[in-house]
Amino acid sequence: MTEIKTKTKRFLTVGSLLRPQDLLNYKTEIENRDDIQYPFYNDFEGYKETETNAVKDVIAEQVNRDFPEITDGEFSKSLWHLDFVWGLNGVRRYIADNGYFFLDHDDHNHFETRKDIGIEITDHLHGHHHAFIDHFVRLKENAPVDAHLKQCIPSPSHIYGELSMKDDIIGGKVYTSETEFKQDLIQAYKDFLDEFVAAGGKIIQFDDCLWELFADDNPNSPFSGKEINREEILNSAQIFIDINNEVIAYGHDLGLKVYTHNCRGNYSSRNMGAGSYSQIADLFLEKQNYDRFYLEWDDERAGDLSALSAFKNKPEVEVVVGLLSSKKNTLEDEEKIKAQLEEASKYIPKDKLYLSHQCGFASCDGGNELTVAEQWAKIEQGQKIAFDFWQE
Repeated sequence: MTEIKTKTKRFLTVGSLLRPQDLLNYKTEIENRDDIQYPFYNDFEGYKETETNAVKDVIAEQVNRDFPEITDGEFSKSLWHLDFVWGLNGVRRYIADNGYFFLDHDDHNHFETRKDIGIEITDHLHGHHHAFIDHFVRLKENAPVDAHLKQCIPSPSHIYGELSMKDDIIGGKVYTSETEFKQDLIQAYKDFLDEFVAAGGKIIQFDDCLWELFADDNPNSPFSGKEINREEILNSAQIFIDINNEVIAYGHDLGLKVYTHNCRGNYSSRNMGAGSYSQIADLFLEKQNYDRFYLEWDDERAGDLSALSAFKNKPEVEVVVGLLSSKKNTLEDEEKIKAQLEEASKYIPKDKLYLSHQCGFASCDGGNELTVAEQWAKIEQGQKIAFDFWQE
């Protein structure tokens, strides 16, 4: 293990870290089979043990590097969001005809992801006895007793948005209306949070990729363009916000800190989402009641930092600006990042501001196009920049 060089509470990680090869060998086998269901441990000899050993190692690395908050590296996941859905009662996973489509490195051609992304609703949803609770217990058992532990799951509105757009979910054999589906989904999240808190959970992070669908300057969105009824779109955005806020309020009532991470696509160092924060700040930044926002600001797609002014009436909210890139294997221009932090501090008090990479290093199990050594080097640089800027 590498000796920690710069200790700081101001540099944070979004959650996911690059998996070791012995774990990825199992993940590759899983990707090509739809006759198995999450968490797959009974279908592959040695898989659970390999995953557990990898989790123990990555926890130790984070502790050694003095991370303010510890995750399991998201090593239990194949994809950042679907594993959580696969773990709900009433869901069947299968290999679809195609994967998701990201922009390739040339920003023009499409890059297709893995195809085991199919979701079939076979029964009414509930969130009891979810495998993620076992994963959290494993994290807790292998971390120091005083460590701050974070569990990352997809936001309820992201899952609502992604699944309700599918023809076979609403009007399928279980749900006849979006309202019925939405109610069960929200309750499934509440079920999960009940058991998460009972297991000792204190910090939950809802990851979300759909905010930029509602940005007028997103050319790739079905909700943008001259022919769109803006009032209808704003009403749809409010549904997303209300879903999240209902579950956030429930989490707060349970004593949880509830964070969010907004992602613009992160698969094999490719991206998906355009649209600037300025176009959605009055919706998803101002109106959502999270305790901490991790925001993705590593390139021009996000627009300028003035969108942070949406937090002006929310003095207790913490904001993590993702100015660094987890997609590239090269280090950052440190003076540029410090200048951006200085700009961000005009809108967010420095004691409520943090630095991170725009996203995790492996939102999906294959990870981004860099080595483990390059990942840790980028993290060390992030810690150094944060310490230089905050002097803490």
